[in-house]
Amino acid sequence: MRINPSLISPALTLLYRAWVRSIRFEDAGQMHRLLAPLEAGRPVMLAIWHAELFALTGYGMCRLDGKLATVVSDSRDGEIIAQVLTRIGYGTARGSSTRGGLKALIALKRHMDEGRIGVITVDGPRGPRHKVKDGAVYLAQKTGAVLFPVRCRPAAKHVFTRSWDRFELPMPFCHCPVYFGQALEFPGDKPTPELLAAGRQRLEQALHEALPPEAQD
Repeated sequence: MRINPSLISPALTLLYRAWVRSIRFEDAGQMHRLLAPLEAGRPVMLAIWHAELFALTGYGMCRLDGKLATVVSDSRDGEIIAQVLTRIGYGTARGSSTRGGLKALIALKRHMDEGRIGVITVDGPRGPRHKVKDGAVYLAQKTGAVLFPVRCRPAAKHVFTRSWDRFELPMPFCHCPVYFGQALEFPGDKPTPELLAAGRQRLEQALHEALPPEAQD
């Protein structure tokens, strides 16, 4: 039985809003690092891991309402997610690395041209876990965007150990530190395979280093 996304998304939106608004996000006043280049007219992007998607999407809703846009799968489940994201203030670009990837990047660029911050789950939608794909580096180079790796560590969470990404579900009312890593830029005339490979490596390292030692797994 297929569920109509329009019927289920309002209830899921209410549940998600209540859940993430109960979480105590803390970013150590780092938000200005994102807003400074944006206010100077520079495009800005965020790179996150799929496992930390639930918490970081909520952080974006709470702290950057209406300023974010992200890529969402073209699948039927993706339609439900897209409707929830739209309801909480995100712009959406439909597609993924396995379906409509270039279309999604073009749509995300349009959102960024309108002043929104682009968000890409860099190892999604199916992994491998913590392996960066080309999309974020490609778009950052094409647009001249400043790319920030972003991580989080909920103090209380359930980890779905059987999922490919070890997806993390933060518990309501928990404390959740958010960390911004080194800002990256990818200059160059065009995204050659060599530049993309080097960019992926830089971004993977920056995502790892974004967590302080005490927050590492």
